[in-house]
Amino acid sequence: MPKTVFGNKLQIRFPEDARPQLVVVIDTEEEFDWSANPDPNATAVSAMAYISRAQEIFDEYGVVPCYVVDYPVVSKEQGYAELVEIAQQQRCEIGAHLHPWVTEPVSETISTRNSFPGNLPPELERDKLINLINKIESVFGHKPKAYKAGRYGLGPNTASILSQLGIHIDLSSCPPMNYSGEDGPNYTHSQSQPFWFGDNHELLEIPCSGAFIGWGGGYKAAIHQFAERFPKLRLNGIASRLGIVDRLRLSPEGYTIDEQIKLTNALHADGVRIFNWSFHSTSVVAGMTGYVKTEQELTQFLDSFRRYFDYFFGELNGVAATPTEVYRYCLEQGNQ
Repeated sequence: MPKTVFGNKLQIRFPEDARPQLVVVIDTEEEFDWSANPDPNATAVSAMAYISRAQEIFDEYGVVPCYVVDYPVVSKEQGYAELVEIAQQQRCEIGAHLHPWVTEPVSETISTRNSFPGNLPPELERDKLINLINKIESVFGHKPKAYKAGRYGLGPNTASILSQLGIHIDLSSCPPMNYSGEDGPNYTHSQSQPFWFGDNHELLEIPCSGAFIGWGGGYKAAIHQFAERFPKLRLNGIASRLGIVDRLRLSPEGYTIDEQIKLTNALHADGVRIFNWSFHSTSVVAGMTGYVKTEQELTQFLDSFRRYFDYFFGELNGVAATPTEVYRYCLEQGNQ
């Protein structure tokens, strides 16, 4: 990841006895084949008719999620109709999620590299985000305050663009994932704790929660990266079973409830107090993502929401928060 993305970071210090806060972020997007190249014609949003499957659970636990919506979702009534009602009732926040290949103007070459918006020329990245913001404002009546780059593709110009457009919260950093193999950013050594960045520390990063967990010490990332070079040997599976290293993200997609709790406990022990739990809107319908292939898996997927919330709000004594609430809380810490 280019140093210029987060080159001017300012750490936020949280009181040790602060209650942990859980931010729920939904990547709210169109339906497409994740294994194929980006397709500007794949813009269906039929899954949004079933978003209440998740929202009802959030309501049950008093969670106000942030739906980061992309251009196809906010361009079609089928995509945004239910969200408008939820937002009007203050049961959610609305952020922006930029998928370049389906956001006007589409003047770039459609490619894997250009699916990361931070790889685009700065004028084009800015124009696409302006169009998305304007579309969101026309539908929801206000501009988004939070942004999450599609495919989590921050770039060297993203911070200044966000500042220019009045967005002060970014949700894109995704430790400890590495997308450099597709010409995307490398978050391997990024932190899960929120921090200020930008020229004047005017932007707040609330990273996706994730980390290398295990007794491998300072070598955990290196061990995992070495094992990835020999996939046929399944060395990462061996390292996980031995407790040496696990690469975990806080998400019900691809991670068991035990792994989510294991990660949360480890991060909490390291002083993390803001947690970002995320998934894709299309996973609320069986067969639309590789994470939820059958109706049985869908039932298990939604049940994992309740199991994690029971743990976080019960055993961990945590509270729910929105990105804008975390922004205000971080301002109060006086570390800006």
